Amino acid sequence: MTSALAADPSTSRGRAHPEADRAPRGPRDIFQRDRDRIVHSVSFRRLRHKTQVFVAPDGDHYRVRLTHSIEVAQIGRTMARALGLNEDLTEALCLAHDLGHPPFGHAGEDALQAAMTDAGGFDHNAHSIRLMTKLETPYPDFDGLNLSWEALEGLAKHNGPIADPPWALAEANAALDLELGTWPSLEAQVAAVADDIAYDNHDIDDGLRAGLIALPDLLEVPIVGRHWEEVRRRHPDISDEKAVRALVRDMIGTMVADVLAETKRRVEDARVATADAVRSADRQLAGFSAELAAEERDLKAFLYRALYNAPVLVPVRKEAQRVVANLFEAYRADSSLLPDGWPKGGNEVQRIRAIGDFIAGMTDRFAVARHEELVGPVDLPDRF
Repeated sequence: MTSALAADPSTSRGRAHPEADRAPRGPRDIFQRDRDRIVHSVSFRRLRHKTQVFVAPDGDHYRVRLTHSIEVAQIGRTMARALGLNEDLTEALCLAHDLGHPPFGHAGEDALQAAMTDAGGFDHNAHSIRLMTKLETPYPDFDGLNLSWEALEGLAKHNGPIADPPWALAEANAALDLELGTWPSLEAQVAAVADDIAYDNHDIDDGLRAGLIALPDLLEVPIVGRHWEEVRRRHPDISDEKAVRALVRDMIGTMVADVLAETKRRVEDARVATADAVRSADRQLAGFSAELAAEERDLKAFLYRALYNAPVLVPVRKEAQRVVANLFEAYRADSSLLPDGWPKGGNEVQRIRAIGDFIAGMTDRFAVARHEELVGPVDLPDRF
């Protein structure tokens, strides 16, 4: 059943560029076509070689941006269905939420932000919008993928209203009016919490696999210890490896159930009855209960201590930042090094932003190869 709060493809605000051609497109509505355009985009394919947690992971079982995005979409779609929301729009937002990440994840983003200070800096979420509205160019009549207003709005502000948008988002908003000061659709809010659920739990799996998280330390985190005890009660004789996989499944299930119950409670409490009313609400409507939110914060704090800021990853992050910074300086010193088709003229701000666009699109391995070609050797370890 569809909720009255769901985005309705038949009443979509449409696309910025009318599409009048009559080429065969199949029986798909506007949000289904949004999702498919994202899946078929070059930016989406590049996610398979972009860092999630580990740079150049040495095992086939670690997450990368692509597998993470697919896992987010699975969780998001499940919640959208249970809430009666539009599954296709939710899935599109989940699949596209990380498209703007540069090589080497947040380390690469920090380096690009510093390098582009004179041109407004860099923000991966704003860059996702730039990709979808300008840099992807598969169509003959316009730049961008020409996604629906609802898809672009959800990408822009899935984490909530934006009072001071980065330059790339401000530029897109001037043309599209994404109503940045309001909350987004429930589909976008669900996509945002699905992202949290996915990386909280799957980073546990990857951290244990890499040996950076010790199981006894992890079990000191209340939400983890509670679920572990229940897994061991049900399956006292299985290996720790199988128990960890059951733990991750159970924790995802608990978080999803909590979000569904809490979202329904907030919707009823806020007395919103339409999709537009969701946008004008004075609060976030999809999210964890206060109790689970506190436990989830404790889990995140542990992951930052034990995994994201693990001593073994610090030199890797610094080297990744050096690669991005050096590449930026090389292209800034000689913009003719940019490939054919990339803008090489204009004023200094335009030149900096063009270089940022090019580097942000690089995969980890492409960035390493270009650094070795233009600057010199890269000292990234065989592992991570």
